[in-house]
Amino acid sequence: MEKKGQNRNMMRYASLATQWMAMMLVGVWAGYKLDKKLNWRLPLFLILFPLISLALSLWQLIRELNKPKE
Repeated sequence: MEKKGQNRNMMRYASLATQWMAMMLVGVWAGYKLDKKLNWRLPLFLILFPLISLALSLWQLIRELNKPKE
């Protein structure tokens, strides 16, 4: 029974890590594309979008970790 709970936790954290990486990659990609389209010297969106996605993913992580275990 304990092994099943460990596997569930491991899959839960792996899922959160995958979501975090996907959000960061989308933020970097969208920022790069927008900066390239606007042709600005300062890569503002390349800096801003990953920071926003990091804040959102940390908020989601805190919310997920505060859920009661089933």
